[in-house]
Amino acid sequence: MVQVPFLPNNFFFRVALAVVAADQFTKYLVILFLSNVATVPIFAPFFHLTLVYNTGVAFGLFEGRGVWVTAGTLVLLAFLFRGFLRDSREPSAPRWPMVCMGLILGGAVGNLIDRIRLGAVIDFLDFRVWPVFNLADSCITIGAAAMAFYLLRKKE
Repeated sequence: MVQVPFLPNNFFFRVALAVVAADQFTKYLVILFLSNVATVPIFAPFFHLTLVYNTGVAFGLFEGRGVWVTAGTLVLLAFLFRGFLRDSREPSAPRWPMVCMGLILGGAVGNLIDRIRLGAVIDFLDFRVWPVFNLADSCITIGAAAMAFYLLRKKE
């Protein structure tokens, strides 16, 4: 394994890069196969693949305010990246927070790529009882929940 000298713990970056790659690949496939179809039932009536261009944030909030959402995402990513670099300088930094932070950063970057490239985020996972979302959203949610669980357990 190659260690980048100026990055104290590049495990975090490998997780984030894997999330961005998987997210962008799934979105590429969705555009390729769902552009001319309204929805595809996978496990009808519970789960469908539905192509949605979301110009807002989670659940379509702040729709049409793409510039502000993009700017806010960039600021949050800068704080996340800065905080990670400060906290990960320890050679013995635990891996679990690195995985959590990698999931969050990778998901945020995956959605940011869509916002910059398309002006909207591509969503496609449709469970019919929840707003349509994507792999990046899932990684952000799982990473944040796992980090919260880790921090709560760490205090005990």
